[in-house]
Amino acid sequence: MTSPCAPPDISTLGALKHSGYQPRSIRDELRQNLIEALREKREVFAGIHGYQYSVIPDLQRALLSRHHINLLGLRGQAKTRLARSMVQLLDEWVPYLTCTELREDPLLPISNRAKAYVDEHGDLTEVRWMHREERYFEKLATPDVSVADLIGDVDPIKAANLKLAYSDERVIHFGMIPRAHRCLFVINELPDLQPRIQVALFNILQEGDIQIRGFQLRLPIDVQFVFTANPEDYTNRGSIVTPLKDRIGSQIMTHYPEDLETSAQITRQEARIAPGLRDCIDLPDMAATLLEQIGFEARESEYVDPKSGVSARLSVSALENLYSTAERRMLLNGENRTCIRLSDFAGVVPSIIGKVELVYEGEQEGAHSVAEHLLGAAIKRLLPRYFPPMEKLKQSDPSNPYLGLINAFGEGLMVDVHFDASDTDYRTALEAHRPLLDFARNHSRKIDSTGFYFAMEFVLWALSEHARINRDKLVLGLRYSDLYSGLFSGVGENEE
Repeated sequence: MTSPCAPPDISTLGALKHSGYQPRSIRDELRQNLIEALREKREVFAGIHGYQYSVIPDLQRALLSRHHINLLGLRGQAKTRLARSMVQLLDEWVPYLTCTELREDPLLPISNRAKAYVDEHGDLTEVRWMHREERYFEKLATPDVSVADLIGDVDPIKAANLKLAYSDERVIHFGMIPRAHRCLFVINELPDLQPRIQVALFNILQEGDIQIRGFQLRLPIDVQFVFTANPEDYTNRGSIVTPLKDRIGSQIMTHYPEDLETSAQITRQEARIAPGLRDCIDLPDMAATLLEQIGFEARESEYVDPKSGVSARLSVSALENLYSTAERRMLLNGENRTCIRLSDFAGVVPSIIGKVELVYEGEQEGAHSVAEHLLGAAIKRLLPRYFPPMEKLKQSDPSNPYLGLINAFGEGLMVDVHFDASDTDYRTALEAHRPLLDFARNHSRKIDSTGFYFAMEFVLWALSEHARINRDKLVLGLRYSDLYSGLFSGVGENEE
């Protein structure tokens, strides 16, 4: 966030009146500032990608309608980021009274205490200024949240000390929502709130007043509510009660990125890579695309629970781990520069297994096996983008571009790729196999200069995924060999 500029040089109610300031509700404030932004073609929801033609127009319509909003979508779909971005539509500075904890508008006080204070001091009433970044409140809904937390409760100690009746507003300890007067208030995971707590929100949303322990306290709280919810919660953990849902003006559906390019843009923006690491570790475009494809495969996988979703944070964490894998290898070899390899994706597996919820079949396979399956499925899917497609090719077809390479493995070719090999040893190991080198040179396309050796590994893994050659995981790396060599390995040992 940018540092705020100095507030207006106005410190009394009289000066505020002479300045021409006019109070307005927060929803009117959001509406008018959005109108100005649209007319000036200013970007409001910066840093949010893939929603330009879907979610953001719906959100703008809701704000223009002055609606309370529910953002409904699976995890990792930028719901909270959308809500936080709405702060930029607030006025940069607004005045408030210091005499109450509700930070009321000096020209439109709502509590009896504030009204009495203004009547007593008149134009000399002290006025302070609140920056828009202070006007954002957020609460994660959990089953233990109480009405007192959100709305407030009677403070018996205060009532006894002041000798006041419980119906007097001065004995009330206000909760988070009244304290968010004139602010954005976000409740994340709304279905996790107990139904009786949701019922307590009815009057605030519709009439704007609050009730505490049966006492009718007419406080016209001015709050813009934004709720977030996950569709899975409706069946697994709770639901939004129908009367509350009826009082929420707009329910907006969010979604995952619809293409690899948008997904990669989000990942680059959100990944926290150590300073200077991007300068000494090259990331081939091919590697970045493969990383995003893993997430797309996970959302379609039969092993992954689709109701849970696959967060965009999978790709973010995976990219961070990918850089760390290459950095570790670089440090072990005393090198100052390196390039991401396909074998480095072994370090991405922990990021995958922590971000997916498996169904029964996935649990039977095991989280590690499912992660490797997703990587293999992504490689198969992307192969036609960089090399000739393999699905419909027959091995006996003489025009099969892979035939020479497959035959070379049949004649004894074996490629070992060590995870922690130095750049020199790694490249030497791949270049030593002439059929592989020639194939990569003659048949690769859309591959940048930094991704050539990555592409050579890519071909080997794709051949093994299509059951053309064998891939074995060794302690120190991977071995690619003839498809049938593994069938007879160890026969002598068994006979002995």
